[in-house]
Amino acid sequence: MSIQMKNRRQFVRGAAAAVGAMAVAPQLIAQAAPVRVGYAIARTGPWTGGAQVSQEPNFLLWADQQNAAGGLDVKGAKRRIELISSDDRSDVETCVRTYEKLMGSDKVDLVLPPWGSNANFAVAPLANRFGYPFLAPTALSRRLAEMKLPYFFLLLQQPKPMCDALVDMLKANGVKTAAVVYVDDLFGLENYAALKVAMAGSGISLVQETSYPGGVKDLSPVLRSIKDKNPDAFIGFTYPPDTILASKQAKEVGFNPKFFYASVGTAFQLYRNVMTAPGAEGVLGMGSWNAKSSPGAKAYFDAHTRKLNGKEPDRWASGHCWAGLEIMTDAVKRVGLDRKAMRDYIANTTHKTIIGDVKFTGSENTATPGTVGQWQNGEFEVVWPAKVATAKLNPNKPAWK
Repeated sequence: MSIQMKNRRQFVRGAAAAVGAMAVAPQLIAQAAPVRVGYAIARTGPWTGGAQVSQEPNFLLWADQQNAAGGLDVKGAKRRIELISSDDRSDVETCVRTYEKLMGSDKVDLVLPPWGSNANFAVAPLANRFGYPFLAPTALSRRLAEMKLPYFFLLLQQPKPMCDALVDMLKANGVKTAAVVYVDDLFGLENYAALKVAMAGSGISLVQETSYPGGVKDLSPVLRSIKDKNPDAFIGFTYPPDTILASKQAKEVGFNPKFFYASVGTAFQLYRNVMTAPGAEGVLGMGSWNAKSSPGAKAYFDAHTRKLNGKEPDRWASGHCWAGLEIMTDAVKRVGLDRKAMRDYIANTTHKTIIGDVKFTGSENTATPGTVGQWQNGEFEVVWPAKVATAKLNPNKPAWK
């Protein structure tokens, strides 16, 4: 063989190898590239209390855990998570613009949801428009479920099952009269409407029904009016600052019904700390799990508390947030980052999570029952229904302390 021909063959083999390398390189680069995960969340403004308890700490913990294990498993290939986030300032318009940018021009790989019913209601149509699965752990809205957006999934128990569980518990414990206050927005209005339906034929009458504006600073006149009517139960569809306000002012005016139920924030460590543990005793609220609910729930609770220097997850939406992250992680592992395939997997699978089975009928999680929680000896226990209870209901709230 001539030297010239040998050199020519070596050149051809080298060129072929180079072409092969060029063909493989983009795939290797794609595998090595981080998974870009975008979200907007309240770090300032009135939504901050809920967002910085129930959602963002869980997003950060999830990313840290995945990255510590080598990255998110994308169909067998480990890729690090890169979080791309910003403060939505508790403003719906800012929230919408941010998600439009994340999905439209930034084209992130995955998105995580904002906090609260109002923000999720505003961004839900964008999920469908851009084709990004949204697993929302803090959206409580029948209207969202009725919109039938195939990429939007509601993890929380919705107003009907939650109010059905509450009324069932009150009826079973002899309650005849109740008073309700509710924030004048989507969350409050939908829960109030569901409560009215649940109470029809229950034998429980509402002696007072009062709405209040968001950001309220004084509920004492309303509470004094309710106290004068002496109801068996107080029901508040309230946000975290209002939940604490209503509880403190009920104590101040001497209003202590047998059943005192408030909503968002009651299941927070902050509520127990602000009221002091004895002061929270017997207070009821929306909640669905705690560290005793399952081995997975305990592992999550311990990891959250350890990672965040003693900051505990709340016993309601934090669990749903983590369940949503579990579902997303599993979907990416099984089908990769093809968002349509992810949506189909999420929609058509019964998911095993720390809050139990999650199964979606349309947009709604219909596998998780409506629940009621209660502070008992420093822990927010699930007390209704019995099949998911972690403790028995105390049917007679002790005096405020």
